[in-house]
Amino acid sequence: MIRLALLALVAAQNVAAQTVVGRESLGVFESWGAFRDASPHRCYAIAEPARGRYRDPLPFVSIANWPGEHIHDQLHVRLSRERHPDAAVTLAIGERRFELIAGERDAWAPDAATDAAIVSAIRSGRSLSVETTARNGRSFADVYALGGAATAIDAAALGCR
Repeated sequence: MIRLALLALVAAQNVAAQTVVGRESLGVFESWGAFRDASPHRCYAIAEPARGRYRDPLPFVSIANWPGEHIHDQLHVRLSRERHPDAAVTLAIGERRFELIAGERDAWAPDAATDAAIVSAIRSGRSLSVETTARNGRSFADVYALGGAATAIDAAALGCR
């Protein structure tokens, strides 16, 4: 129950300034949760980093479906720290590396093909790390366990059909 509460808190931050009406849990699968929001209509799988203590806003990685926008399996990462403006953000799963586009605290895949490749890698991976350099010049990595990720991603996809 504590894990579900933490994932719900992370999910709440996933919408930042948006007003969400009707959030519904679709299930918790190991370290990942799946949720459906009525307004705006979307479903997503979400996880918090495997270890560490974090301040608000909490870091997360999510894979979302926005059926009204015809968007499926879209990656969104909230970094645990503000990144240096010149720093690249790299997502790594096993031997696969993906360069992300990023703002100060958020990162996304550059296109739908990269989203699809990342989700495919998540399905067969054990852990995912998001690496960059913080505003203070120190490198950091947020690490996520992938146990339950494929099931949560599937639950989110089914939840928005």
